[in-house]
Amino acid sequence: MKLFRHGVSGAERPGILDSAGRRRDLSEVVPDLSGEVLSDVGLQRIRDTDLGDLPEVPDDVRLGPCVAGTGKFICIGLNYADHAAESGLPVPPEPVVFMKATSAICGPNDPITIPRGSVKTDWEVELAVVIGTRAKYLSEADALKHIAGYAITNDVSERDFQLERAGQWTKGKSCDNYGQIGPWLVTRDAVQDPQDLSMWLTVNDQTMQSGSTKTMVYGVAHLVSYLSQFMTLHPGDVISTGTPPGVGMGQKPPQYLRHGDVVELGIEGLGRQMQDVISDPE
Repeated sequence: MKLFRHGVSGAERPGILDSAGRRRDLSEVVPDLSGEVLSDVGLQRIRDTDLGDLPEVPDDVRLGPCVAGTGKFICIGLNYADHAAESGLPVPPEPVVFMKATSAICGPNDPITIPRGSVKTDWEVELAVVIGTRAKYLSEADALKHIAGYAITNDVSERDFQLERAGQWTKGKSCDNYGQIGPWLVTRDAVQDPQDLSMWLTVNDQTMQSGSTKTMVYGVAHLVSYLSQFMTLHPGDVISTGTPPGVGMGQKPPQYLRHGDVVELGIEGLGRQMQDVISDPE
């Protein structure tokens, strides 16, 4: 299934694509795409619904982030060996874990907002994993069973804030509109192999990133199991699993986003995003 959320920011409603690709409103079936709805039982309730009886959602209605109730937005750094190389950093012996503020989360086509003082706003296409059921101390063999589905995320990053200011990465990752998620939450059963998905990103129609989840250092099952050893994962938590090479920081010379740029990105089977780049008006 391809699930989505639609409507104005902060008041989104759940939806689903029917077999003909039409957008249908799910508000009569589930309250939102969060909590118990993301479990296998909750998702089965949606599968059992006659979608033809549900109202259509016009194509011009805004798409919001495809999951609600996200308590943790966990990111994995340097998880593609070739991206680590372009960053001038070694492949880590364990996953590099950092957090992105949930206030950064926005819809898949909402703008990238360059914050005040930014000089190095960068792009990163990533595979996002959405947790469906509570997970703690998982084995790798059991890890995938706790995933509701997958989505695209743009892990937008301010490299000056992240790397050249004292402290942790979080402040360079958490600016408003630095976490587009969607358009679809593609359920686990609809993704045959999360380690074999092509991914791409363009800036102003120029291809900057082109890669595959095949080249992850640490795969999805390992990451979910690994994180569950340190913290309980809850329904709606998002894990952004790292980016392939081609980020702005790795260009020669480095290239960063400016007001007026247009970023497009996609992952095989998960849809695509498009974002205008704007300066923060506040």
